[in-house]
Amino acid sequence: MGFPGMTSGGVAGAMASAPATAVWSKTCQVLKRELGDATFGSWLGHAALRETAEEVCVVAATGVARDWIRNNAWRRIGELWAQHDPLGRRLDLKSRMEVESGQAFAAPVNAPVAANAPVPAQVYEVEVEAMAPVAVRQGRLQGLQERYSFDTFVSGPANEFAFAVARRVASWADGHFNPVVFHGPYGFGKTHLLNALAWEALRACPNKRVVYLSAERFTSAFVRAVQDRQTAAFKDELRNADLLLIDDVHFVAGKTQTQEELFHTLIALVEDGRRVVLTAARSPTELSDLEPRLRSHLQAGLVCGIEPADRNLRLGILERKLQTLAQQGGFHPAARPEVLQFLADRFTDSVRELEGALNTLVARVGGDIARLTLDEAQAIVRPHLSVSERRVTVDMIQKTVAEHYGMKQADLTSERRARAVARPRQVAMWLAKQITTRSLPDIGRRFGGRDHTTVLHAVRRIEQLKQEDAAIARDVDVLLRKLRG
Repeated sequence: MGFPGMTSGGVAGAMASAPATAVWSKTCQVLKRELGDATFGSWLGHAALRETAEEVCVVAATGVARDWIRNNAWRRIGELWAQHDPLGRRLDLKSRMEVESGQAFAAPVNAPVAANAPVPAQVYEVEVEAMAPVAVRQGRLQGLQERYSFDTFVSGPANEFAFAVARRVASWADGHFNPVVFHGPYGFGKTHLLNALAWEALRACPNKRVVYLSAERFTSAFVRAVQDRQTAAFKDELRNADLLLIDDVHFVAGKTQTQEELFHTLIALVEDGRRVVLTAARSPTELSDLEPRLRSHLQAGLVCGIEPADRNLRLGILERKLQTLAQQGGFHPAARPEVLQFLADRFTDSVRELEGALNTLVARVGGDIARLTLDEAQAIVRPHLSVSERRVTVDMIQKTVAEHYGMKQADLTSERRARAVARPRQVAMWLAKQITTRSLPDIGRRFGGRDHTTVLHAVRRIEQLKQEDAAIARDVDVLLRKLRG
């Protein structure tokens, strides 16, 4: 998307005298004052300027952020850009995914799509056929999943350090820490990162021996080797690896002989200059069931935490997943922003659950997902929610919100309209609409006999504030986690 009246002629020769980054910096300074810190941070704070010989482009963190910028700030950005850029360069707007994939699906989300509309090339799968046959064979024999690559891994503040470390180890770069331990909650990309690291290491050096296995497979293979009196062969198999990757190392907790074997394997590899990477559900310091000497050696390398994904990262993951599903199904990768926002707000505890919810929608409506409304998406997803979430009541929500904001539950059902009461009440109504099956009139009755239009206004207001006010967004995220246990 470009601004009318702007030209791109003469860009290459004049970049040094008028860098686009300087123009963008001045534009952002004004935007931050006009929009406020919270709104700017939510939508433009993660955007970057991409400057090449062919174009100057604002790259939004996600497609949802791109759409918000286009609908709410693009005209003003154009005015400020024209004011500060003496070269009159054309400025484009894309999402990070569009830039990475070389595609530019910048049409409005609700625009009709032709039946023969192009779909993005499949750039996210590992191109295993282009790898050396010996590397492909190694990976497939060990059960590496081809869909788990660095290209399909969506990085953000919660995981970008772990992502950078994994890429460095996979490149066989010198100066690495050994061993490397990635730890974090279930379902936030540890296995994906380990698979991606293995594939990239095999691609970079096909003649190196890369061994990947889960801690459960390590345990069962070791037990079988002991029973068959083949422990020497088992040890040779692992200790001759140039790179050993073990997933879910916490699984060996409480298994004395397995821990001892893992400890000696780890020592042998590290002392021989070979590389070891492991994943765990928690930091080694918190794995109290592991033997102290094994825990100590895990702590001696580099420990990288992977935090729960923030909202922007969850939206990015949904968009990447939708691109992949669209490529497989032959439809245009588009969905209404409010539908993606609903999924990102509802499924906060696991990326697997988040992607599973999107899979459910696509399985039900296929290529019609671009026309799926928020109410329709909620109706489809609701039966698949956990039992504990389906049992959340309005009363539980009111008690949790009141406790969070340091007030009485009775305040939420009272006639008080002070902001200190009205805003938490709106949050509670939004939560009731999101995670209970109650209708708007029923919710209104449970908040002091209010009309359903009051509840609808509260829901819409909180939806808006989640995008503009970082504090409200954090409060909602915390409350959702509390209510889901």
